[in-house]
Amino acid sequence: MPSPLDLLTRPAREAVRRWVLGAFPRADSGGLDYDHPHGDPGLFGPHSATWRVHADFPGMLAGGLAALTLQTLHPLALAGVWDHSNFRGDLLGRLRRTTAFVGGTTYAPRAQAEALIAHVRQIHDHIAGHGEDGHPYSANDPELLTWVHVSEACCFLQGYRRYSHIALPPGAVDRYYDEVRQIAEALGARDVPASEHEVAEYFRRIRPELAFTERSRVVLDLLSQVRLPVPAAGLSRDLFLYAGHALLPEWALARLRHTPWQRRQARLAAHALWSIAPVFHAALKDGIASRACRRMDVPPEQLRHWAQLHAVQRH
Repeated sequence: MPSPLDLLTRPAREAVRRWVLGAFPRADSGGLDYDHPHGDPGLFGPHSATWRVHADFPGMLAGGLAALTLQTLHPLALAGVWDHSNFRGDLLGRLRRTTAFVGGTTYAPRAQAEALIAHVRQIHDHIAGHGEDGHPYSANDPELLTWVHVSEACCFLQGYRRYSHIALPPGAVDRYYDEVRQIAEALGARDVPASEHEVAEYFRRIRPELAFTERSRVVLDLLSQVRLPVPAAGLSRDLFLYAGHALLPEWALARLRHTPWQRRQARLAAHALWSIAPVFHAALKDGIASRACRRMDVPPEQLRHWAQLHAVQRH
């Protein structure tokens, strides 16, 4: 029999579920089969840190928006988006495609995940040009691939830390970075950081290459106006966008020229998202992560626990 709390929160959970599926249609809409073949662990498997971190929707959406914000600071990476993307008219589509790629490479069976990576590599073959300063860039450049990967992985992990309501056990952070680097390496990245210490050192080394430019401002202005196709779209956008800003390191906020007022908005949004995150967790119990767990005969509830992390060796 449902508890009083369950009955009270059910309308909110159902509304959240409708909103999320409206904004981000099922990642398997492109034909991915998360149910078969039975027993296929994909690239990571149900006992991985990656399956746990990527199953947390509030942290992943806030982290994804934080990563997009952070990535505007790399002039050559931004040049590729500026020259070869329709971000001006479809920034939401870019976010959806990133969501679908992360979901597919995380939870799909191995052959399908590898096909997704191969498809992205083919797209990258056609993305090249010159930055504003005349320096050439290519989407296949290992250094640019590493930048995009590290900025995303760091923000996803920070989102989990901030909004999942679950404390990470010792070794989980390094385990996550060590696991997800295989995606970057499969795309062509090299020397990908594999631990929290290596990620911190990577950001320290690359900071001299970063800059807040007029292009950065334009993309961030568009990001601040993106409309999620859900009720109260502005509220939803601002909540997750500012909660994403709360995940960024101090050096990035300074480089992005965030004002004291913007920092206060980020703190308020972070508190609000943390408060309502359990409603998202309860509303989204039957997503692709749960289907992948059933494919492996593992209870989906296990993804809210870390007890078996130590049982699997590092890659």
